[in-house]
Amino acid sequence: MNKLFNTKNIIKLLAVLFITITVISCQRDGSVAEDDLPQEELTNIILLVKEDTPGSTAIEYNYSIGAGGIPTIPLKDGKSYTVEAKFRNGNEDATNEIIEAKNEHFLIFDFPKSNINVTRIDGNDLRNDGKRVGLKTKWDVVKAVDGTSPFLKLTLIHSPQSVNDAKSGSAWGSVVGGETDAEATYNLSN
Repeated sequence: MNKLFNTKNIIKLLAVLFITITVISCQRDGSVAEDDLPQEELTNIILLVKEDTPGSTAIEYNYSIGAGGIPTIPLKDGKSYTVEAKFRNGNEDATNEIIEAKNEHFLIFDFPKSNINVTRIDGNDLRNDGKRVGLKTKWDVVKAVDGTSPFLKLTLIHSPQSVNDAKSGSAWGSVVGGETDAEATYNLSN
């Protein structure tokens, strides 16, 4: 009996138990085959931000999922910007997969310490509910810095039961149900 409960056997059992729990907790409720864009495949969320003035060029802000580091997007009060969201899996562009499955995706733009109005201007590819995913938006900046350490939390939702693109609190867009496919944080400055 002593040999069964010695320290080495207990450590091995705990290691196996830890690995099993970790693997199970990283899986979604449904199978990966059900998801057209498994969250484990997204590595980067890129925002292309272009001030709406003649001669402006888009500047890329690349958020690397799980790698740390938060890009800072400088915005000017009273200005408007056209913003495109791109999603990558390593070197591969995954944005088209989101467009092809537009009825299964929705973006939420949360500016808790800024006053920014967001209008979705995606092409004519509307979801079945008449809403736009939010891959292309116009930001009208009232006040970029309206509190300490302003930021944008951008969330890609998969399979929401319903969506609303109106402002809810500090976020543009809300959902009922669904799961988070990806999430990124961008600092904001003047």
